[in-house]
Amino acid sequence: MPQKIIDLLKKGLAANESDSYRQGNLIRLPALGSLIITGDIHGHRRNFERMVSFADLANNPDRHLILQEIIHGGPEDENGGCLSYKLLFEAVRYKVQFPHQVHIIMGNHDTAFISDSKIMKDGKEMNRAINLALQSEFKKSFCDVKDAMKNFLFSQPLAIRCENRIWVSHSLPGDNLASQFNPGIFEKQLAPDDLRKPGSAYLLTWGRKHSQQLLDNMANLFDVDIFIIGHQPQQQGWCKAGDNLIILASDHNHGCLLGIDLEKCYSITELISEIIPLTSIL
Repeated sequence: MPQKIIDLLKKGLAANESDSYRQGNLIRLPALGSLIITGDIHGHRRNFERMVSFADLANNPDRHLILQEIIHGGPEDENGGCLSYKLLFEAVRYKVQFPHQVHIIMGNHDTAFISDSKIMKDGKEMNRAINLALQSEFKKSFCDVKDAMKNFLFSQPLAIRCENRIWVSHSLPGDNLASQFNPGIFEKQLAPDDLRKPGSAYLLTWGRKHSQQLLDNMANLFDVDIFIIGHQPQQQGWCKAGDNLIILASDHNHGCLLGIDLEKCYSITELISEIIPLTSIL
């Protein structure tokens, strides 16, 4: 069992690196087909199942699906251990099945897991919780499975840029540290320090408090018009957080996803009209 999981994670890593739309640490999608964007998942299996059902990738070869922040949250074992790694394994299987349609982008909980740094969610230190469950299930193989998880997460792209000038990443650098962000992070080979403060992958995945001036500056820097991110909890599943920023959440019963036509240009009002509650998907 542990070796099968390790082999799966290695296949997922290879699928991340060989994604035909990947250029450096960025996925560049063409003006062709459709795209489904989701917010943080955090172990919510039923919402993940709804995403998979809605995407129907087998019957839509020109459709892409973006997933993010799969670990930390959801069901726990009898000792309070976080079982979200089981959903991560399902997402990796999905990536392996559809290597050029499923794109799993790096989130701040991923960087924390890779770096073994403390990260709190709902009053619980999540790396301790997930390690507890991993140790309980994999016992002597715990370190090997954890290392394979880290390697997979480290291989994830950082962001998606669409030809219709929509940008998707887990977050954006916040106002307080944006001046330290180096856009060269999308072209270089990632190093562990990039995932630790004040590394640029850290700044991209952990940022909060985005002023309109910052958003406009980032839009010019990335040559895009509209940002769609996760990271910041949204009780109603989404919010318009700026003239050109939508935040999505997919980790609770009010979670949402957003479906777009990659051949079409959108205003932010038009994008908002395309947001779909996950509970509406059977």
